[in-house]
Amino acid sequence: MATTILLIEDDRNISELLQLYLEKEGYSVNTAYDGRQGLELFRTVQPDLILLDVMMPVMNGWDTCRAIRAESQVPIIMLTAKSETDDKVLGLKTGADDYITKPFEMREVLARIEAILRRTISHPKNTNRLVFDRLIIDMDAFELIIDGKKVDAPPKEMELLHYLASTPNRVYTRNQLLDEVWGFDYFGDSRTVDVHVKRLREKLENVSEKWSLKTVWGVGYKFEVL
Repeated sequence: MATTILLIEDDRNISELLQLYLEKEGYSVNTAYDGRQGLELFRTVQPDLILLDVMMPVMNGWDTCRAIRAESQVPIIMLTAKSETDDKVLGLKTGADDYITKPFEMREVLARIEAILRRTISHPKNTNRLVFDRLIIDMDAFELIIDGKKVDAPPKEMELLHYLASTPNRVYTRNQLLDEVWGFDYFGDSRTVDVHVKRLREKLENVSEKWSLKTVWGVGYKFEVL
């Protein structure tokens, strides 16, 4: 069964070009031309991944992303003509897993899609459940349980936390985390890691004194177990 992608993009030339390219690569593509229409289609189609434009009529990409995140942890890649770092960070803060700045090459879009799908749909189902004091990271169910309660976390946050917690007390550089969690074909910068760590800390703060997500200044991050 073909992987389903929901494309929400108001520029019909870009939309048609992306749809043709992705369908040629074997994906099933559904398209919407504004955020509200995209949200309705998302609920009907239940896609495997969403390509979401930022600047759209009716409902912009950030608001659409927030609305989808309130209901689902489906991977979201944002498409934006804005290159400013703050706009990219805002996209990640609203729950997006990645972003691509226009103009882009089709092979870049395909590489980003493949990298995310490798880590969601095809995530290996073996020793993926890590248990710590008041914390369970269950990659089989893609569930983060903090102090007995399920907490929503986008796939990339789950993957980053699981990767760090799989080897407690080991320090990873930002580039190592980009390679291992986002994939060697990721085209973003190291601030992506910082944003995801910040979002994780907001969820994990003051949960336990037996472990913590630590910054090793000048190096990177580690999941410290005492």
